[in-house]
Amino acid sequence: MYLVFRCDCGRAIYAKEGTARKKCVCGKNLKVKERRIFAKTETAEDASEMVRKLQEEKYGGAVFTTADKI
Repeated sequence: MYLVFRCDCGRAIYAKEGTARKKCVCGKNLKVKERRIFAKTETAEDASEMVRKLQEEKYGGAVFTTADKI
């Protein structure tokens, strides 16, 4: 089981259930038990997709291009 939550900086993050702390890319060390859980998923892939959706809701859609599309 994976938990999806946000850092104080606004970034969505996921961690495996039972993890005590998770470090955000902003540098803040978060206690998972103290965070508001937005979603629980069975797999890391589902958690990653949920993080992507939360990030898009907050910051708008991202546009990624690959070399074959240029």
